[in-house]
Amino acid sequence: MFEDNDEPGKRREEFEKMPIYKKGWLIFDLADKIASLVNDEEEYASLEETELGLLRHHAEQLRNDAMLICPKIAGAEGGDLYAIRMENATIIRKAAREVQTGCSGLEMWGFKHTEYLELLRKEIEEFRILFAEWVQTFDPWNYSLDRWGLFNPPGINYDDPEL
Repeated sequence: MFEDNDEPGKRREEFEKMPIYKKGWLIFDLADKIASLVNDEEEYASLEETELGLLRHHAEQLRNDAMLICPKIAGAEGGDLYAIRMENATIIRKAAREVQTGCSGLEMWGFKHTEYLELLRKEIEEFRILFAEWVQTFDPWNYSLDRWGLFNPPGINYDDPEL
């Protein structure tokens, strides 16, 4: 089940070189810039206060969702155990999907720079492919029993006795 290894997870220098990690930072950088564009008072002066508040809320949520991606990649790479990696991957997937839907929310509430949203959607799609390939590298047999039953290898149940 476990291999002898003094260093179970990757060091920071290693995972920061990974294409998925680099793409995650690019996504955060774009989301951060998009969120900052909403603060231009003159550009959004025509919106009612409530509409502007909703637009800003969606922009901030976009930034927050994008901000989760890289730390969770680091957590998955540092944790090494299958359940830890899958738990982080689940959070990453949810955050990336929320970024996608957040782009639509920004459009709906009047975000003017839609070309940046299209660019962010393109980056999320490229990230999705990197993500799917990355998850395939997880070793399900490097595990500790998940008593919640979500991330056990095939044939291992939450109520199995510990080995």
